[in-house]
Amino acid sequence: MSGTDDEHALLADQVAYYRARAPEYDRTAYGNDLALARARIARILDRLDPRGSILELACGTGMWTEALAARAERLLAVDTSLEALAIARPRVPAEVRLQVVDVLRDDPPWSPTERFDAVLMAFWLSHVPRSQAMPFLDRVGSWLVPGGRLLVVDEPVGADTHERYDDARADVAVRATTDGTTHRLIKVYLDPEGLTAALSERGWRVGWQMDEGWLTLQMTKDPS
Repeated sequence: MSGTDDEHALLADQVAYYRARAPEYDRTAYGNDLALARARIARILDRLDPRGSILELACGTGMWTEALAARAERLLAVDTSLEALAIARPRVPAEVRLQVVDVLRDDPPWSPTERFDAVLMAFWLSHVPRSQAMPFLDRVGSWLVPGGRLLVVDEPVGADTHERYDDARADVAVRATTDGTTHRLIKVYLDPEGLTAALSERGWRVGWQMDEGWLTLQMTKDPS
């Protein structure tokens, strides 16, 4: 994996944070009314309209996975947290494949054995270090069939008013779980115009919009 030793340590702590947060993730991320969250997710996926074979990166507790399962012919969902996947498992049909994968730290780098019509990442791209973001997205692009789409849902620049950052390091958020344990992790709120320009230079076609307060992006890779 590329990146500095400090990035390696941050990514390890990021994994530890989400493993520890898994039991409380849904409540702290979506609030107490999961029915409202599920309806919001469904509306966004109606607009993004993923179909066919789908890969979900950083699926977490399966809130997006369960909605994708109703749309996919085949669905593989991966995450670094065994604890989160244990919550996701009863939410999805048995034929949905769940797998523990660290797409940033596995050595050798993980790659799926099949290609997909769509890859979805919800609230994950903002946890990829800036130095790795473009190569990572190109790598994900290689997992798509020709004409396949990369779909991203995340938080835009300006949504970070609640975030506490490390004074010594840009893009490093400091968060605590309810047991008081503190973790440092990467958090880069997305600039859609800057991201579109950078990806266009690498052969991606990008469309984006704000969707119910979240940023959604649809990307396709031009044939090389």
